[in-house]
Amino acid sequence: MSLAVVSSRVALGIEAPRITVEVHLANGLPALTIVGLPEAAVRESKERVRSAIQTSGFEFPQRRITVNLAPADLPKEGSGLDLAIALGILIASGQLKARPDGYDFVGELALSGALRPIKGGLAIAVRSQADGRALIVPQANAGEAALVHRDAYGAEHLLAVCAHLAGQQALAAAAPATVEAASHPDLAEVRGQATAKRALTLAAAGAHSLLMVGPPGTGKSMLAARLPGILPSMTEAEALESAALASVSDQGFDPARWGIRPFRSPHHNASDAALIGGGPRPKPGEISLAHNGVLFLDELPEFSRRALEALREPLERGAVALARAQARIEYPARFQLIAAMNPCPCGYLGAPHAECHCTPAQIERYQGRLSGPLLDRIDLVQEVPAMPPESLRRAARGDSSAEVQQRVTAARERQLERQGKPNSLLSADEIEAFCKLAPDDQALLDQACRRLGLSARGYHRVLRVARTVADLDGHKQIPRAAVLEAVGYRRHPLLDARNRAAANAPFATVATAKPLEE
Repeated sequence: MSLAVVSSRVALGIEAPRITVEVHLANGLPALTIVGLPEAAVRESKERVRSAIQTSGFEFPQRRITVNLAPADLPKEGSGLDLAIALGILIASGQLKARPDGYDFVGELALSGALRPIKGGLAIAVRSQADGRALIVPQANAGEAALVHRDAYGAEHLLAVCAHLAGQQALAAAAPATVEAASHPDLAEVRGQATAKRALTLAAAGAHSLLMVGPPGTGKSMLAARLPGILPSMTEAEALESAALASVSDQGFDPARWGIRPFRSPHHNASDAALIGGGPRPKPGEISLAHNGVLFLDELPEFSRRALEALREPLERGAVALARAQARIEYPARFQLIAAMNPCPCGYLGAPHAECHCTPAQIERYQGRLSGPLLDRIDLVQEVPAMPPESLRRAARGDSSAEVQQRVTAARERQLERQGKPNSLLSADEIEAFCKLAPDDQALLDQACRRLGLSARGYHRVLRVARTVADLDGHKQIPRAAVLEAVGYRRHPLLDARNRAAANAPFATVATAKPLEE
């Protein structure tokens, strides 16, 4: 038999299209040619395959070998096609008597014939399972593949795959990797800051974005690190999406982290490509790796303006499209943005225990690094004030993360039962249907919007947050107190363009703002 057809897959974003590897042996000068838009790693596979076949005890055919990777118009990248190419050559040359029908083969070959792990193993396993095909991968990828594939096999060497196909010694079915129990720092460890904890709980309950503003050392980073511990447990679909994104990234997926919500905290010198994703063959960035989890941006104004502005569209769409000359790939990016910042460059504007030496112009430039459109997409802005040491010592230990998570989960279940999604994702029509206010409360909100200069987007965000307040407190209808609390999260001077000119006014002036009902 001079022609063999073997099935494999390549990761393309979080998709993994099936690749048909056709191997033909013909008379002529010995040569190995690979066609079908292979990139460098695929073209170099000819040398790995040649050595792996010979060191495994087989004869490399001294004939003209043509390997076609179909579909021919789909670019192929990565080293995962090595195994399928080697098997195709062995079958076409008659050295392996087997029919590889019903299998997908993915793996990189060492020169010794050993199988090395590949990236995107979980994404490949998802598509192979959906197509009803068995999957053979390197043993190092078997644990993650078995999490989602019921008929996955791991192999250590090319010879083990050949023995399995020839019926000599079957491979053992892969066992799912051991999963860690989620472990997060406890919210009860944060003393005081009751209003900030309330804002964090609301953010968790409705999947809202949150910006915390305060001097250094007030607990902003501590609060953010405890958000994953109060979020509802991941569903199987969410765990699969997050794991597939991690598997195609440069960092890879740790099977032990299955079902644990991502928490990504990039440094403020991260580029827009690192945040959004990019590269010649676009890889997922921090916002996609935080999908179904938390993206924490500390020192928010220190990020580049370009990087921050790139967040605007993903915050609205929940996805990011990366277009390059060679490919256009869309990655999901439904992350929960939690950000923290100081009120001024030195950090001590309005702090009772230290004096701020920043000029009004410096403060205005610092705060002006956050554009109005970006701030308009943040649901909650919360002051995190400095607390004297004696107040911290007297502060009672608050609710634990487990207790808060129960309330958050109950609120999220009310939202899913009512509208099938968290409140932060409600569309304009859904807001009109599920966020109705009493006539007097609607008039109050209209007055607040005029006084605060809220945009239509800001108005909708107030209603979404008010709906979350009501859900968290167990109210079917949105009470006036929920409306007032939601408006309070939009009254921070950072959100008020009229206060931008008075950047030297302490952030604490929010507490003395004129009541809306006067």
